[in-house]
Amino acid sequence: MTSAASAIEVRPGTGEGVAVRCRGVTKTYGSGGSAVRALRGIDLDVRAGELLMLVGPSGCGKTTLISVVAGVLDRDGGECEVFGADFEKMGSTERTRYRGKNIGFVFQSFNLIPTLTITENVAVPLLLNGVPRKAALARSREILTQVGLGDRTGEAPQRLSGGQQQRVAISRALVHEPKLIVCDEPTSALDHETGHKVMELLRGVAMGSGRSLIVVTHDNRIFEFADRIAHMDDGRVDRIVTSAKDLYGD
Repeated sequence: MTSAASAIEVRPGTGEGVAVRCRGVTKTYGSGGSAVRALRGIDLDVRAGELLMLVGPSGCGKTTLISVVAGVLDRDGGECEVFGADFEKMGSTERTRYRGKNIGFVFQSFNLIPTLTITENVAVPLLLNGVPRKAALARSREILTQVGLGDRTGEAPQRLSGGQQQRVAISRALVHEPKLIVCDEPTSALDHETGHKVMELLRGVAMGSGRSLIVVTHDNRIFEFADRIAHMDDGRVDRIVTSAKDLYGD
């Protein structure tokens, strides 16, 4: 870890209240005989200031669930509130604005734009939120410095290592100071050491301000970073634990 990142305090989530509240959430793809019930009545709370990991076998509904939580997919039934707001009670413009202000995304494949510098990539959420370009780029450079990339701000993404690109992606997710960060397999393309550095960064930088994180992962090497682990199977959350030992045993 760079000196900039290692200086960040890492602490457990201690915020009070609920960031995300799901009750009886269902989602089905298709219809008739080809219908796939991806979510079968999800009950889940994500606490303010915690890092919750969603784990379970492929196809159990993890990515569908975070897509519903983030307002990317509509649910079929049940209730889902993010900081007290329900995306399905919003119009499309209001939904986009609310998501752009309150939610940050970190993806497995980074999703950086190769024709932009990393500073410009990180500034995209600010620009979409109407921040003037000069101010957006200045804020982008600040957060890139915070994650240890202050000497690479003019580089194109493809000139960076995988771990560095993921740090850029994290910076992009944090630059507009959202209250919820949603991560889909953020370490699966990284080696063990780099994956741990990325999780230290997510935990320290993102949660230092009491933000909540939902991390979808198959990577049991990073379970130690979770406050709680929600295990999914066949479209349901079947148990929530505070330790990997409680999930799988020693």
